[in-house]
Amino acid sequence: QVQLVESGGGLVQAGGSLRLSCAASGLSFINYAMGWFRQAPGKEREFVATISWSGSRTYYGDAVKDRFTISKDNARNTVSLQMNSLTSEDTAVYYCAAGRVPSISGMMSGYWGQGTQVTVSS
Repeated sequence: QVQLVESGGGLVQAGGSLRLSCAASGLSFINYAMGWFRQAPGKEREFVATISWSGSRTYYGDAVKDRFTISKDNARNTVSLQMNSLTSEDTAVYYCAAGRVPSISGMMSGYWGQGTQVTVSS
């Protein structure tokens, strides 16, 4: 059974940083691209970032480009999201996803975690 478990969410002041992690089990992690998405109250789920199976290619949503960094540790079966310069607009539930390709459609057809709340106070 595939499990993706997010951690690291919490409350942070605007301008601060947080690091999210996602631990994967039940799948051949090295063969999967990984991604992060988020959903704010009353809004649709939004693409944040994806990373290829090897970690050599990364993709970011326009809203987080140059502030967030995704990384993948194939030895530890984890994917992380370093979030800097946070604003209230980043407040959302953040979801980890695993897919065969590092695209939005690839993630949508893959596996998902339960999410972790990130709240940025202004």
